[in-house]
Amino acid sequence: MQAFIRRFILSNLETAAGEIPLGLLDDSAVIDGIVFTTDSYTVKPLFFPGGDIGSLSVAGTVNDLSVMGAQPIALSCSLIISDGFLLKDLDVILQSMKEYAQMADVPVITGDTKVVERTAVEGLFINTSGIGKRSQYLDKNIEAVRARREYDYNWPNDSALAAGDKIIISGTVGDHGVALLSFREGYGFETKVKSDAQPLNHMIEKVLRVGGVTAMKDPTRGGVANALNEWSEKSKVGIVIDEEQIPLNEAVVTACEMLGIDPLEIGNEGKALIAVIPELADEVLQVLKKTREGKDAAIIGEASSEYRGVAMRTSVGGLRVIESPIGDPIPRIC
Repeated sequence: MQAFIRRFILSNLETAAGEIPLGLLDDSAVIDGIVFTTDSYTVKPLFFPGGDIGSLSVAGTVNDLSVMGAQPIALSCSLIISDGFLLKDLDVILQSMKEYAQMADVPVITGDTKVVERTAVEGLFINTSGIGKRSQYLDKNIEAVRARREYDYNWPNDSALAAGDKIIISGTVGDHGVALLSFREGYGFETKVKSDAQPLNHMIEKVLRVGGVTAMKDPTRGGVANALNEWSEKSKVGIVIDEEQIPLNEAVVTACEMLGIDPLEIGNEGKALIAVIPELADEVLQVLKKTREGKDAAIIGEASSEYRGVAMRTSVGGLRVIESPIGDPIPRIC
């Protein structure tokens, strides 16, 4: 996918417009002080333990804005519906969108609807776009960073990591992917794992109040492994994580062992990776743990100039290279 995007999308559409332009491939772009993102959701099945495509689309777009240090202010909703799709199912999905938009305090203010032949769309696709404005706490956050080291950025972004920054994950890893996998027919197992899809904007606002955040990321497609590798590549700094510090639901571990899947490569829809200067990492962690969304948060590693790429200290004392997944181990989870 990364090669495809660079060869076809960026080669034709890349521009220098904006403070965070298209070519940086961050979770959102920033132009004229407006934070803007868009995402399309093609999840299968449309309903899964802990949510549905409606809740997923709102949470995912709100989170893409939030990890840029923005306050999300509005969403759009475009529906591509197959001919014959059950209206009762559509109503449930739109009710979910309403519930999650209210949870995030971010209204849906515009949209579009298209109906196409059944062969063109399998049920329902949703595209949500979102706009946001600079968080009122972002300037204070950046001042706290600059008081302790050089920081040349006005927004948290994938290129802003530096050696010594602590890496925090806001909760357990892999819940969303395993919830979908366990719910699909033909896999032969069941778990009690539910999707973690949830808006994180209120949690992230509390983190920015503390300050010291240099980068944040929504570890969706490709999971934590892909997100950390993007940070390492763009920031040109190594990252070392500790296997024993990574929070995991026991049912997720069991399912991944059974299926030969690495939980670090599974997408999450309600977790954030947060890089924080070491002086404020513990304080940020304590604030996270007091929130509903971040109660299982943990410091899992740090950026380091002693390594290249991403490595993990294993529970048996070795060092394992963590590479970006070549492809999604679980198709159509978002």
